[in-house]
Parts: sequence; C-alpha cells; structure tokens
Amino acid sequence: MQWSLEQLRQFVITAEQGSISAAARHLGKAQSAVSTAISMLEADLGVELFTRSGRSAQLTEAGRVLLMEARELLRQAQELEQRAQSLAAGDDASLSLALDEALPYTAIRTLIREISDRFPQLELTLLNGTAAEVAGYVEQQRAEIAFHYDRETVHDYFDQRHISTVPQGIFVASGHPLLQEQPVSRKDLMQYRQLVMHTDGDEEPTYSTRLWHSDSFYSIAEMVADDVGWAILPLNVATDDSYPKPLKQVHCPSLVLPLLSVRMLWLQGQALNPTARWVEKRFAELLKRPV
Repeated sequence: MQWSLEQLRQFVITAEQGSISAAARHLGKAQSAVSTAISMLEADLGVELFTRSGRSAQLTEAGRVLLMEARELLRQAQELEQRAQSLAAGDDASLSLALDEALPYTAIRTLIREISDRFPQLELTLLNGTAAEVAGYVEQQRAEIAFHYDRETVHDYFDQRHISTVPQGIFVASGHPLLQEQPVSRKDLMQYRQLVMHTDGDEEPTYSTRLWHSDSFYSIAEMVADDVGWAILPLNVATDDSYPKPLKQVHCPSLVLPLLSVRMLWLQGQALNPTARWVEKRFAELLKRPV
C-alpha cells in the first residue's frame, strides 16, 4: 500500500466537510487535487470510501469504519511529531516518581496536574507506598526520585535533600475521654494506648506503656477513628474526611512536636534531569501551602 498521512488527512476533512469542494476550500487546495488524493487512497485501500452524488460525498459503510482508523492514525502521527520535537528541544522522555502515601494529597494532586500541563509529552510512572517502600523503589531503580517523610537514617547509597516540613499533632476519636480534660498532660496520655508509627530501624518517641505499631500513618489514623487509641499524626492525614469518625486534636502543652521533615531521595551519583529538578522545586513550593 502506498497511501500517505496527507491522503488520510484529506479523507478525514472531506468526511467532516461533507463534500470534496468544501474540503478543498478548507485545505486551500484545488478541488481536483483533493478528488485525486481520495481516488488514489480508495485504490490503495481497495475499498470505496464515499458515494458521490452531485456535490456531496457520503461515507460508505467501509468509509465509516475506516474514518475512525484514519483519525486514530493521524492522532498517533501528531503525538509522534510532538514527542520528537520535545526530545529535540532537550526535554526528558520519562520520569519515574515514588511518593509517600501520607504526604499532603492536595499538594500531590496539584503537582501531578502541573506536570501534565508543563510536560505534555513526558512518560510518567507514579509509585505510591509507605516511607520505607518508596525508598525501596529508588534502591531497586523502579523510581528515579522519591519524596517521603524523613523518619530514619537512609543507606549511604542514597543522595537526599530536605525540601519542606509538615505539621503534626496528637489525635483521638471524637468522644475520647482525653477530649474532656483539655489541655492534657503527658501523664494523661500515659493512661491510654498509643498507636506508634514504626519503620525498619526507627520508631517515634512513645509516651504510653501500652503500644500498638504500624508502618502506615493512614492505618494508624483508621485505628484512631475506631477508638483503639491515640496517635501523633501529620495534620493532613488526621484531617482526611474518609474516616468513620472524625479525628479530634488534643492539646498537650508539655509535649512540643517538631515539624515532620519531607525529603527527596535519589541514588548516589545519579544526575537529576531537568524534569526531576523542576518537580523537586515545585513540590517544595506546594508543601509550603497550608494543609
């Protein structure tokens, strides 16, 4: 077959305009040139695309089927050309990004939307997991960069950079006895089970003799909502509206909680491409917005 993309384009426009003469005017071509292109395409494909009646050109059954295929081929050709132009301009072809599931969702959602707008030809791979899991994705080279809460010392084969902070607080389920004693003391906290964030080699400070452990902030928040115990949680996790019971913050003046550090990880010695550097800068800006 010797048909060309230009012939397909003229076929599609003729179908959309309803006649060869209208297509010719739309394309700025002579009517005879468009008619010849359609005839040659029909000859190459071995099917009649239009039934010609007077000045109109009506699609045949075969024409209706092939019109969808022609549009898809033209779409793919345009995408190929845009991708080639993007690469020729020095843009990155792909990025694999791992994200801690407990990072502020609003910031992540905005980041992804802006990546789509700024890098329309980028092939993006998103991986989500706990803080330890996303570090593992970088180690396994499934992700080029990862963002997670800085909760433990990482291996020396990682490079890392602090990019922002997220506030945290003490939370219980609505109706918990601690809410009747505000503000509370550390001694008050000791009377109830604490749900503790635990990752390999690291565990947050504990203030109760009764402890449960989990490697997921969202799992802990669910247990808090079920009135299993109290926990120290990032504000964005605690204020999520998906829990069966709303979580309430407890004020303990004697327990000053530091801001949670958010860092970016990548493999030691690996150069960050321009897209990754833009993502780092933009995500740091987005995390500075109120939770």
